[in-house]
Amino acid sequence: MITEFKMPKMGESISEATIISWLKNVGDFVEAEETILEVATDKVDSDVPALVSGVITEIRFQKDDVVEVGTVLALIDSDGVQEARSQKQEVVEKSSITPSKVEAPQPEIRNSQLATRNSDAFISPLIISIAQKENLSIEELQTIPGSGTDGRLQKSDVFNYLKNRKYPIQSKPITDNRQPTTSSYPKPKINFVEGKDRIVEMDRMRKMIADHMVYSKQTSPHVTSYIEVDVTNLVNWRNENKDKFQEKHNEKLTFTPVFVQAVAKAVADFPMINVSVDEKNIIVHNDINIGMATALPSGNLIVPVVKNANEKDLVALAKDVNTLAEASRNNNLKPEQIQGSTFTISNVGTFGSLMGTPIINQPEVAILALGIIKKRPEVITTEKGDEIAIRSMMYLSLSFDHRVVDGFLGGSFLRKVGDYLEQFDANTTI
Repeated sequence: MITEFKMPKMGESISEATIISWLKNVGDFVEAEETILEVATDKVDSDVPALVSGVITEIRFQKDDVVEVGTVLALIDSDGVQEARSQKQEVVEKSSITPSKVEAPQPEIRNSQLATRNSDAFISPLIISIAQKENLSIEELQTIPGSGTDGRLQKSDVFNYLKNRKYPIQSKPITDNRQPTTSSYPKPKINFVEGKDRIVEMDRMRKMIADHMVYSKQTSPHVTSYIEVDVTNLVNWRNENKDKFQEKHNEKLTFTPVFVQAVAKAVADFPMINVSVDEKNIIVHNDINIGMATALPSGNLIVPVVKNANEKDLVALAKDVNTLAEASRNNNLKPEQIQGSTFTISNVGTFGSLMGTPIINQPEVAILALGIIKKRPEVITTEKGDEIAIRSMMYLSLSFDHRVVDGFLGGSFLRKVGDYLEQFDANTTI
């Protein structure tokens, strides 16, 4: 029986993945649950196992190909599994010489590679925008073989074509009448000094992050609100308890789990901040899953997720936060650990920033930035009247999507987070 080996679903918002490498070749025998492929998304790299045992009879895509979720990557023949296992064992026993690998055939091309036009081909707005930037004509665009479903043209097809393009078809450049260009401002010239300046190509993850950030700014009208909070009680409590916490629970006690706890409580108080926008509909999420924007050693950014944060105590949150942070540092996050966030926080104070104006992590509608905690003299009210005291102060900034979050909701939510941090119970047990 021939089984189709398909690109698996990697997450709710992930529609495609890039092939990093095949660990098996055509003709190789594989066991069920054995890893045969490594793929990468804009979030994380993953191993993909075979679902059945058998012999690989066909591989349709190769390294660096971008493939849509659900697309058939290879075919596995599960007939004669026992015979194949026996042959494999016999080869291992009789010889220690590694057999030569069978070269995988080139991916099946759904469209002819000849420069013939397909005037009926569907061209998406994304492809149109790429064509405009690269000065591709409609005639030339229609000659590019499409690797998507039913020969549909994908952005990877266009980029691969541009890489090898030598003789462009002369015609009018493609125009999109639906979005006429209103600005004639020329692109600023970049001064490049040969021998002094250098060019560094963006890696795959940085390109994905760049696209995600631009998409977010174009999709959501961002508004940012700020408040200042006095976290003296929280700072003193942590300083007094971090060693005891480590000894008792074998976990580091950072500020992050406290921040996650405060945000989860405030989200429960204001559930309309825990939503996504689907055209004219608002999707209100029941689960409160807090994403933590985390810097990787490479300098790129990833957002691991604390699931159901409102249902966990401080000890459980500390364990989750530490586990996710460690996995991020070691580039060992699993796909399920970076999926499903409904609200994101970004601790910009880690890098010494006083405050920040974070970009919303789509498809969420708000993101909270936490600035550095600094001691300074503040006027406080006591029983004796106003006094000047040394307090630990911190700025919070909330960027929100003004399509569905107005100033009242955004400001009220932000103030509630601040209240939970300022009113942190110094008698909290560990």
